[in-house]
Amino acid sequence: MKKFLLAAAFLAFGWAQAQEHSNPALPEVALKNLIGEIVQTSEFKNADGPIILSFWATWCKPCIRELTNIHDVYEDWQEETGVKIIAVSIDDARNAMKVAPFVNGQGWDYEIYLDENSEFRRQLNVNNIPHTFLLNGKGEILWQHNGYVEGDEASLYELVKKVAAGEAIPAH
Repeated sequence: MKKFLLAAAFLAFGWAQAQEHSNPALPEVALKNLIGEIVQTSEFKNADGPIILSFWATWCKPCIRELTNIHDVYEDWQEETGVKIIAVSIDDARNAMKVAPFVNGQGWDYEIYLDENSEFRRQLNVNNIPHTFLLNGKGEILWQHNGYVEGDEASLYELVKKVAAGEAIPAH
């Protein structure tokens, strides 16, 4: 009996260690892109590097500042790290028609998706926006942060560089 309990303890410890080192994957949700096509979140991959997943809305001033400030340096970030930015609008179905013209007016060249029914948002426990996730190229969540203060993008980029280099980053 003691051998059985000892073996069970070792197995449980090993499983806990494995769980501690695995990163959660994105939940499987269907979203629309700006031309109305359905895209599964499981398709959010980037063989070239990390992914920044940003939840935002057209009425959220800090969201717009964050995405605009990142847009100003996005091309450099892509060249240096291969990062891809995916911005998910949480504007509801009534306001979803405003998203494409708004994005075009901003000149953002991110992948933009609509979470009109807030299913993706709920599954990731996004309560306040902007809410930013950093994923590895396989779509596993490594880090998250909500809110935005001018200059946060510099801290985010430091994490992006670490992920691109294959380094571990602290969970947040």
